[in-house]
Amino acid sequence: MAAGNHSTVTEFILAGLTDKPELQLPLFLFFLGVCMVTVVGNMGMITLIGLSSHLHIPMYYFLSSLSFIDLCYSTVITPKMLVNFVTEKNTISYPECMTQLFLFIFFIVSESHMLAVMAYDRYVAICNPLLYNAAMSYQVCFWLVVEVYMMGLIGAAVHTGCMLRVVFCKAKIINHYFCDLFPLLELTCSSTYINVVVLLCLSVFNILAPTLTIFGSYVFIIASILRIHSTEGRSKAFSTCSSHILAVTLFYGSAAFMYLQPSNVSSMDQSKVSSVFYTIIVPMLNPLIYSLRNKDVKVALNTIIEKGLFCISKDF
Repeated sequence: MAAGNHSTVTEFILAGLTDKPELQLPLFLFFLGVCMVTVVGNMGMITLIGLSSHLHIPMYYFLSSLSFIDLCYSTVITPKMLVNFVTEKNTISYPECMTQLFLFIFFIVSESHMLAVMAYDRYVAICNPLLYNAAMSYQVCFWLVVEVYMMGLIGAAVHTGCMLRVVFCKAKIINHYFCDLFPLLELTCSSTYINVVVLLCLSVFNILAPTLTIFGSYVFIIASILRIHSTEGRSKAFSTCSSHILAVTLFYGSAAFMYLQPSNVSSMDQSKVSSVFYTIIVPMLNPLIYSLRNKDVKVALNTIIEKGLFCISKDF
């Protein structure tokens, strides 16, 4: 089939999380609260890192980028999801659906690679502390972040381009609350062979490569920590990684449950809960994980609050 959009469908209907009317309002209020916490938490983390000079180090530079990614890809999905709870038929036009798909893949792939970059940063900091400033200079950090976004852009462009070539004529009800790859492929009436091959190839690169980077980094990190003789030294070294380990576990665990299972109707219904977790809940939890479990962030927050209170008291 020639490249291009030959779809006969001009709009889709998003089935949403549930079709039970009694759950619509409670779910709307719950996810509205989650959305607000996500925006405030990630915006707060970005602002705090920007204002606190002692947080201007590679670890928090990457954390700021992670917060930006979480903020963006959550807002790509959540607003349309909230609309679904208060309307009888939640429609999304074909261009809007493809745009949502592109942005979702862009940010989800970027997050995967950003977590790998953060693991590499911790590896250098713990295993090669004397070379840390040289190995993680501003220029290196900048190009690592650029590479992360380039990976996201390539993945999103390729997947969306492949989706634009298929024909949608079976039905237009997407069994999901946003435009994702598998639910869309279920609606096609043309060959999806190329899409599946591309999905497998890019999944190897965008999932396997970051996973191996993270796993390899922590193998060396754990080996380095075990060589530290003092208990206090071990505890301090591990504390710098604990938040990242938890964030990685939540993200990859829920994403793997969503995508590493047979693609059929029943599994798609079950995987909605998992996809809610890594698309909406994880972006909310990440700033909480890094703030509640991080002494530097707590100190920076207290300093900003004290400065704010001092300025207010001076005005009065």
